Amino acid sequence: MKEIHVKTLMTEDVTCLSPEAPLQLVVKKMVEQRYSCIVINKNEVPIGIVTERDLVKVLNHRAGEIDLSLPVSGFMSSPIVRLNENQTLFDAMVISRAEKIRHIPVVNGDEYLVGLVTYSDLVNAHFHVVEIQSEMIEQAVAVRTGKLQQLNDELQALSMEDHLMEIGNRRAMEVDLGHTHDASIRYGNLYSVLLMDIDFFKRYNDYYGHQAGDDALKSVAETLKANIRGSDRLYRYGGEEILLVLPQTNAVQAEEAARKLVSSIAKSSISHEKSPYGFLSISCGGACVLNNEHLISNWKELIEQIDRNLYQAKNNGRNRSVVS
Repeated sequence: MKEIHVKTLMTEDVTCLSPEAPLQLVVKKMVEQRYSCIVINKNEVPIGIVTERDLVKVLNHRAGEIDLSLPVSGFMSSPIVRLNENQTLFDAMVISRAEKIRHIPVVNGDEYLVGLVTYSDLVNAHFHVVEIQSEMIEQAVAVRTGKLQQLNDELQALSMEDHLMEIGNRRAMEVDLGHTHDASIRYGNLYSVLLMDIDFFKRYNDYYGHQAGDDALKSVAETLKANIRGSDRLYRYGGEEILLVLPQTNAVQAEEAARKLVSSIAKSSISHEKSPYGFLSISCGGACVLNNEHLISNWKELIEQIDRNLYQAKNNGRNRSVVS
């Protein structure tokens, strides 16, 4: 099945205002026309957005004090998350979920605004595709096993989540890292990444059995989720490796987060008789996109650095972290 592109989902009729427009005009348009958002454009390039949530926040917290004649540039959400019209539905779903936003401006190759997609648009499109795939799979049952497996693989490719650990999967991780790195280059936002590996996990599986191994993976994921911020994103990197994206985080903060996570797994006290520690533990490598005042050029280079740090943590005895 062909990928669905954002340009086929977006609304082209987008209400826009300049950054100099008074807040009063924004309020008037959103209330009277029942707009869910207004995009703020400068020379046809989106530089901000005002949503219903922004409006409620401003009016609730600053009622009676706010001067509605002030320009909207002082109240809009900026910088904005945006999509290119040629990105896929899957890309858009990952970015929308990672950034926790419901309205995303769409731009063309020249960065000009060409449309808007909402979270509802994405969810509806995603479920429609899943329904089509499910129907095709049901029909294929009566045809042949090979076709069934092919369609089932396509259906699995639509998923953003690893169903065992209930965190993001590898494909979603790559989209998120690409988006996060592009935003870092565009706006100068720092971010860090941690890569964690469960120590001696093969020994654990061999000794306790694969069902116990699956249960351990679930427990580790739950412990990690309980010890990260709401803006952080966990992904299953592969096997027993778990990757964590830390937005707006420098190297010092990433190092603190890594120590906390290593400690949290140790304190969960999952018995591991084949580990020298006697309990399940993790090793962690991490790095910040800003390395010695140099912004790393792409996220894959960052992962290579993190891999080296993870290897060093293991080489130093495991159950510890190394962050650049």
